[in-house]
Amino acid sequence: MDTESFRKHAHELVDWMADYFENIEDYPVLPKVKPGDIIKQIPKHAPVEAEDFNQIFKDFKEVIVPGMTHWESPNFMAYFPANKSKASVLGEMLMSTMGAQCMIWLTSPAAAELEEQVMNWMRDMIGLPLSFTGVIQDTASTATLCAILTAREKYSNFQVNEQGFTDQKFTVYCSEQIHSSIDKAVKISGIGLANLRKIDVDESFAMKADELHQQIIKDIEGGYKPICVISAIGTTSTTAIDPIKEITAICSKYNVWHHVDAAYAGTALVCPELRWISEGANGADSFVFNPHKWMFTNFDCTAYFVKDPNALVNTFAIMPAYLKTNVDEEVKNYRDWGIPLGRRFRALKLWFVIREMGIKGIQEKIRKHVALGKWLAEQVNTHEHFELLAPVPLNTVCFRYIKGKESDLDAINKKIMDTINESGKLFFTQTNLNDKYVLRLSFGNTNLEAYHVENAWKLIQETAEQISPEMSH
Repeated sequence: MDTESFRKHAHELVDWMADYFENIEDYPVLPKVKPGDIIKQIPKHAPVEAEDFNQIFKDFKEVIVPGMTHWESPNFMAYFPANKSKASVLGEMLMSTMGAQCMIWLTSPAAAELEEQVMNWMRDMIGLPLSFTGVIQDTASTATLCAILTAREKYSNFQVNEQGFTDQKFTVYCSEQIHSSIDKAVKISGIGLANLRKIDVDESFAMKADELHQQIIKDIEGGYKPICVISAIGTTSTTAIDPIKEITAICSKYNVWHHVDAAYAGTALVCPELRWISEGANGADSFVFNPHKWMFTNFDCTAYFVKDPNALVNTFAIMPAYLKTNVDEEVKNYRDWGIPLGRRFRALKLWFVIREMGIKGIQEKIRKHVALGKWLAEQVNTHEHFELLAPVPLNTVCFRYIKGKESDLDAINKKIMDTINESGKLFFTQTNLNDKYVLRLSFGNTNLEAYHVENAWKLIQETAEQISPEMSH
């Protein structure tokens, strides 16, 4: 493709992108496709000859788009959002155009120094102390793995990296409600699932600090070495808030690495009145949250902060001769701050978002979303045929329909969700709390307005009333 063709097609694509932003609510949130519907429309073999770009773009619109789940729809209320903003998309376009490989300072000096300063901005925006230093990772799963690996190396005096496991008996701790990425990280790190302690939760689904304390004492007495506790500010199922302050004190007493997983809810800390959820995090060893979830920055972009960057770098640093430069002692080479050598210029889109929206603009959207969470919780609480199943500190609401026999309620609630999701008008998911099938709405879309949540609640009520008599026969 020559430059003029690129210019022409790029304008066409941008026009389509702008229309997509404008008309996103015209698309069904979930596509009406069955497994195999898309692949059978794609040739089995790659083309030998070059194809016309007009045809490629046509196939994108006719084959790919109808098979997509539209995460950017304000009616997407499943999982946590994978948000974006127009400024973020423009930053991503420039990043892709430059194609920078940001493994060390020398390969892209502006990328390294922008990342350093933007992470300082982020640290200050969410109220972390100056003792934290930040780096951008791809996902919170990777950041948490980095935390566990760093703890492993710190408490083995960096010997597992050199010698492998010998006679270490390490243990890691989290609540029953923690994200599945912790299980994966413990497996990858070589510590093993048998040495992951899942601590019971209280009625609000937060970790019981006293049970954590007792388990650590028990393990020490049993000859184990506790090395890491992962606490959560906003668990995936319910956005439960673990008692960070108490957990920090326990970790400090027993010299255990404390990693705070605030993947989704961390963005709320931009609002000072919501920082109660992170009380005690100042004393943690590492902290992670995802701007690509609730800070309007497109996937992928994870902010990872550490108190001891030397421990992090000593865990991951590799220095082959071909990567040495004359300025290594003066700069941050971020390839040593995580798992991959190659790194994307993620700081650029984050810089665009923060500048284009401003801290006040981000705060305004977060406050709106949290207010809508409180509104929906109140609607559920005051409805005779629905019940709230978990506290709502932010904007994830867990509830169920309760008209009918208890033995039928799981099936009724599943039918409500399936019926609505299949309609394409709304997409939400379920979770399981205290062995009950629970409907879960999480709304944090960039363009969410009150009427989107009001319409969702109305649709759920209407569908429930239609389904309940059918399921009762």
